[in-house]
Amino acid sequence: MTHIYHLTKVQLDHPSMVTIGVFDGVHKGHQHLITRLVKRAHDTGRLAVVLTFFPHPDLVLRGLKGRYYLTSAEQKAALLHELGVDHVVTHPFDESVRQIRAADFVDLLLKHLNLDVLCVGTDFAMGYKREGNVDFLREQAAGKNFTVEVVDLVQNNDSKVSSSAIRAALLDGDVEQASKWLGRSYALSGEVIHGDHRGRSIGFPTANIALWDEQVIPANGVYACWARLGDARYMAMTNVGVRPTFDGERITVEAHLLDFDAEIYGQQLEISFETRLRAEKRFNGVDELVAQIKADVEAGRAYLSQLV
Repeated sequence: MTHIYHLTKVQLDHPSMVTIGVFDGVHKGHQHLITRLVKRAHDTGRLAVVLTFFPHPDLVLRGLKGRYYLTSAEQKAALLHELGVDHVVTHPFDESVRQIRAADFVDLLLKHLNLDVLCVGTDFAMGYKREGNVDFLREQAAGKNFTVEVVDLVQNNDSKVSSSAIRAALLDGDVEQASKWLGRSYALSGEVIHGDHRGRSIGFPTANIALWDEQVIPANGVYACWARLGDARYMAMTNVGVRPTFDGERITVEAHLLDFDAEIYGQQLEISFETRLRAEKRFNGVDELVAQIKADVEAGRAYLSQLV
């Protein structure tokens, strides 16, 4: 698979089957569309191509700030590759892209991606003021020698699975619901950095993870997680929050790896959230905190043992 960061830097010689979207999270709805695209493309000798965007159009159009993404551009491309996509094109989204007329954008797809089939969801629209809906694209296809295939989107309890619903579930701490919609556990990853070493001082050393500051973090609390370090996987209890017992103010994500004792500063650690054990709370001193952590470890170990 190749991952290219601008549509105009691509020049495919082979006919392609293309889908377009943000695909943040690559959730079950996205997977349904992508797996169909890949199978149809490969069965008919075409390339499977995904055109996506970064920054997220919501951030540009609505001026949103803070943590919004479920996946980085690189994580998204890797997930799409796992689904069998041949080429991922991450095109920069800005005001000039917003102004492109839908017919002109179709011409770019034909020129750079050798578009043969455009595969979209039922509510798809692209181009200036979302003028490029399914009916418009079918008119374009009739005159420009490509075809449009429409795929019904995955439903969940009579509503579409969506990235916004997954964000809301994570912000409520409902990582299990988020996982159901994602089709995998929600994960954060980053370099292990030095913290204030309070965990080690009370007998529960933690790995403090430096996270991308635009990715959604689940609600404050304690979670049973899997920690992946290289090719190894460990049970972990992860605290998300400000550590109110120690009068903290900045949100951190710190994982205590079970049955593990090694220095891992500078290494990349991935944390997959399986269930929320409890909300964050202030304790009346270190002894009470330690007693609760021991209970959390036992509860987390019991929960994760069911998943092995």
